[in-house]
Amino acid sequence: MVSANREMAVYCFDTLVAHYNKEQPPPPAFDEGEHPLFVTWKKVVNGGEPRLRGCIGTLEARCIVNGFRDYALTSALRDRRFPPIEAKELPTLQCTVSILANYETASNYLDWEVGKHGIIIEFTDPDYNTRRNATYLPEVAAHEGWTVIEAIDSLIRKAGYNGPITESLRKRIRLTRYQSTLFTMQYSEYVAYVKNTRGLAPAINGVIP
Repeated sequence: MVSANREMAVYCFDTLVAHYNKEQPPPPAFDEGEHPLFVTWKKVVNGGEPRLRGCIGTLEARCIVNGFRDYALTSALRDRRFPPIEAKELPTLQCTVSILANYETASNYLDWEVGKHGIIIEFTDPDYNTRRNATYLPEVAAHEGWTVIEAIDSLIRKAGYNGPITESLRKRIRLTRYQSTLFTMQYSEYVAYVKNTRGLAPAINGVIP
């Protein structure tokens, strides 16, 4: 299995920098393959807790070079929960790349471990008779300090369901669990990597590294 690594995070930063500079990113320094993947951007201000700025990916396997290039931009610019990331925010950013694996159908909504599994839930909205689904990556529930049930209830809301959350609803959930590898890089680490490997710091349309 391919694990998330530094070069993948570098490529996501390269892609975002190239977008602001209206250029093509340099070629990636990792091998092609097909895997489900996610790109997460967070913003760190004054040494505080990183705040989510965008997180989008795919639960279906796809070519990871194209995948990281596409989702680096989609998560930064088109996550509907947030305004698009601006070039001036780059020095405050951290990027986490995730490669997903080991998909398993759980026996019920409790059949997973906080901190180990990511989860995908699917259920029918009893009010509208429509299918709803949503996912949390493995690190989310642990970071939030949730129990298994708290994570499930939060994910039900994330899926767009606004009615009462009952035990009957929870029991109708189809849950798929998975695991992931991830790598997190701060913008300052990206700048240092680029200096060491390419001899020059990245320049972004007037933004000082």
